[in-house]
Amino acid sequence: MISPSLPELVARARQHPFLGAHIVEGSGEHAQQAIARHGAMTIASAYEPIFDVGTHSFPQVLTASPESAERFGDELGVQAITLIEGDAPPDPFAQTDDDRELVTLDRLARALHAFNFFGPQRHGLLFLRVHERLLKSVKYDHGLHFSSVLMEFGMSPSRVVIELPAAAVAHKTFLGYLTKSYQHYGFKVAGNLPNAGQIMAFADAPRPDFIKMDASAALRDSVVKHLVAYAHRLKIPLIFSNVSDEAQFNALQQFDVHFVQGPVFDAHPVHAQVR
Repeated sequence: MISPSLPELVARARQHPFLGAHIVEGSGEHAQQAIARHGAMTIASAYEPIFDVGTHSFPQVLTASPESAERFGDELGVQAITLIEGDAPPDPFAQTDDDRELVTLDRLARALHAFNFFGPQRHGLLFLRVHERLLKSVKYDHGLHFSSVLMEFGMSPSRVVIELPAAAVAHKTFLGYLTKSYQHYGFKVAGNLPNAGQIMAFADAPRPDFIKMDASAALRDSVVKHLVAYAHRLKIPLIFSNVSDEAQFNALQQFDVHFVQGPVFDAHPVHAQVR
């Protein structure tokens, strides 16, 4: 499926009962992308690449520059980051007490990120975080609403990875329900590990499509080798996130790690990010 262009998506959004009131084409620093306006705030998209570093041989010293010939490997996809500008709290998602407002913000941000991913015909997968409170606010059929929005606009849920927070992964029954529900509506699912031991919760079906673990925590606790081996047994790709510097990257490389993401791979890191 070839998705519509970004201008086509924004034009279609004007007829949508919810998105039409918020999403517009950006200008200036946001030229050639969509932005969303909600109250006094402007919401924009940024993307952090997730690399398969197992596809290339690496020199001893990592050159974190997208201009380097080899770069870092093949891109598995990108992690969407929500940027907030204007008269708003630093993280309105965490600071709003109104669950309905949280649902509105979350749905708006995810639709915006999808527009800015599919519209320019990006390759790979789009990883989208979902807020823990949103998971609890929506009582059932998780993924139904977002799947219907994507398909209405000609975008495929199969290229979207819903990333579950560590708090949801910590509850095995809830994890199983969420994974099954999102996969039922066509999405892939990634689970963030709250700790290394929690990886054993993925042994039972339904299983997520990806596992994510914070690189600093895994290296600090000396569990990288254990995690890589267990993920291999489960046949679930394991992504180490938040790789912050060359030392962490080199340490991970000793354990046959394939998938990585983090500030070290971005020559132009985003500082004003929300999530």
